[in-house]
Amino acid sequence: MRSLLLAVTALVMASCAHQTTGSSQSSSSTSLELVASSPRQWTGIAVSQKGRIFVNFPRWSEDVPVSVAELKNGEVVPFPNATWNTWTPETQDPQRFVAVQSVVIDDQDRLWVLDTGNPQFKGVITPPRLHQFDLARNELVRSYTFAPEVSSGDSYLNDVSFDTKRNVAYLTDSQAGGLVVLNLESGNARKVLAQHPSTHAEEQPLTVMGRTMQKRVQSDGIALSPDRETLYWTALTGHVLWRIPTAALLDFQQKDEALAPRIERVSTIVATDGIMFDRNGTLWLGGLEDSSIHRYVPGGAYSQVVQDNRLRWPDSFAQGPDGKIYVTTSQIHLPPAERGPYEIYRFTP
Repeated sequence: MRSLLLAVTALVMASCAHQTTGSSQSSSSTSLELVASSPRQWTGIAVSQKGRIFVNFPRWSEDVPVSVAELKNGEVVPFPNATWNTWTPETQDPQRFVAVQSVVIDDQDRLWVLDTGNPQFKGVITPPRLHQFDLARNELVRSYTFAPEVSSGDSYLNDVSFDTKRNVAYLTDSQAGGLVVLNLESGNARKVLAQHPSTHAEEQPLTVMGRTMQKRVQSDGIALSPDRETLYWTALTGHVLWRIPTAALLDFQQKDEALAPRIERVSTIVATDGIMFDRNGTLWLGGLEDSSIHRYVPGGAYSQVVQDNRLRWPDSFAQGPDGKIYVTTSQIHLPPAERGPYEIYRFTP
């Protein structure tokens, strides 16, 4: 099994003591610590309360032997097992990962896996699913399936944030645009603000580290404030951080016309992919256009924390049990032939 795992994808874990702080690399005193490196493209990252690290590999090409993995002793170990990670277009088993975009651990230390059902952006071919796993047993607890009126056609459910007190999940659709509100008790979901400008890309394309991106990506990053009262989101091809009171979204009788006036423009930002609130109430955002990381404290300022050319498309964030912030790099702006290893960094906020 060891040789098989190494053949599936070679991953080198860097020493936890290794840090690179060269002044030619970084514009601040914040030190980036290399945690892991992989020859295959990852997007999402999740870190459990016991320090277990999970990643996902999106099915954006034919070469995706593992969709969800745990990093163990320098190896990528398929999670929860190899069977879940074995999928072909002919496979109909709902307990197989089709096209996973993100992994998230909630404040109850449960792992959630968001499967778009949309491999290689060719359209939704199986119902998108949100899977919940018990990390004590590494077993599936429940799967939520999204109906066609929520996610179908070119829809691509991208990221997710959880309110474990009210048993609600909030998701973004980065292809069709819009937010999805999922009741985790009933399994009912609805899509809102699908036509609102806040969930759609700006007309001007992004220039990421000198490369112009023609692809327009809609609502992408999403984060729930620690008090669960406010939901924040961004369109990836955009420069605005938005928010809305969750009380408005939790009323399933509210139509888009009533929700729109509740939306607030928070700040002008550098275009970002994933966003995340840490346990201290700081919102972390990437900076795609200049390989940076920013933070925003509600009621305060939006500011850059670090700029470092190694942050080649800072993608998703996670916080470890020691408070350190982890970030993946996915190099989406570069042609595959020009990409180097995909890396995970962490830093002390």
